[in-house]
Amino acid sequence: MSYFSTFIPVLVSFCVSVILCPVLIPLLKKLKFGQFIREDGPGTHLKKAGTPTMGGVIILMATLITVILFWDHEKETLLVLFATLGFGAVGFLDDFIKIVMKRSMGLTAWQKLILQLGIAVVFVVCYLKVLHLKPEILLPFSGGIRSGCYLLMPTGMFILFVLLVMLGTVNGTNFTDGLDGLATSITLLVAVFFLMVSVEVCSGLVPVASAVSGALMGFLLYNVYPARVFMGDTGSLALGGFVSSAALILKLPAFIPIVGMIYLVEVLSVILQVGWFKLTGGKRLFLMAPIHHHFEQAGWSETRVVTVFSVITALMCLVAFAGL
Repeated sequence: MSYFSTFIPVLVSFCVSVILCPVLIPLLKKLKFGQFIREDGPGTHLKKAGTPTMGGVIILMATLITVILFWDHEKETLLVLFATLGFGAVGFLDDFIKIVMKRSMGLTAWQKLILQLGIAVVFVVCYLKVLHLKPEILLPFSGGIRSGCYLLMPTGMFILFVLLVMLGTVNGTNFTDGLDGLATSITLLVAVFFLMVSVEVCSGLVPVASAVSGALMGFLLYNVYPARVFMGDTGSLALGGFVSSAALILKLPAFIPIVGMIYLVEVLSVILQVGWFKLTGGKRLFLMAPIHHHFEQAGWSETRVVTVFSVITALMCLVAFAGL
């Protein structure tokens, strides 16, 4: 498959997303699906209260429509689509509870974990039993995706590894979704990276990778600062599902910390903040966590944080290409 052939599904998904945004955003407003802003968050975010959320539905619809149009009966496409829609459904449920109950918190941590584990388990079982893929991963900078060094894991260890990768990536993406256009911009770059790799080694991933890339481009037009719509957990969990599942199908989960370095830093900042707070009896390591809020509190504008984080992601994607 040529790089040029990916242009059409990307364009179709982009157009569907651009068309859906002005249709669904007023509907979300009419249904009063407005964002509930945490009182302990940055004070500058209080003005965002009421901005339509659950915009991730737009990303999922554009992705699904495009995949249906361009699916070439490859099982890999369906499995990645399952992970994307599955985690998106968990996010939708979480968003729905927040909106209906008028709470900043939706599902409990344990409820989210159980649902996410269920999706990850189904994914890894299909990976091994339906796709019959080996429990192996490519090590970065080991000689290339076609002839490099692959680490073959015992099946049990691989299953645990997949669960860790999927849950870590999904929640890392979720933590990253805190500024206008941040998660959208970063994941767009990561999606394009996986699309480029898919063209070379796994045509089954091209339809869904193209669809997600195009959908994010269209959504970003309405999600960039000042955002007219937020993706909510519906979008952020779905994107985490796409990134982790695509990486696993391509045997590139070891590349997630590279291309998704921002996801990793966001998660670590929360873990370190909570741990340090408990260890020191109330002291904070960062001004606020996740770390994008730390930079906000330090005086950076939202657009500056998004730009810097996006540039870092673009550079890390180039590093990952060099490691293929």
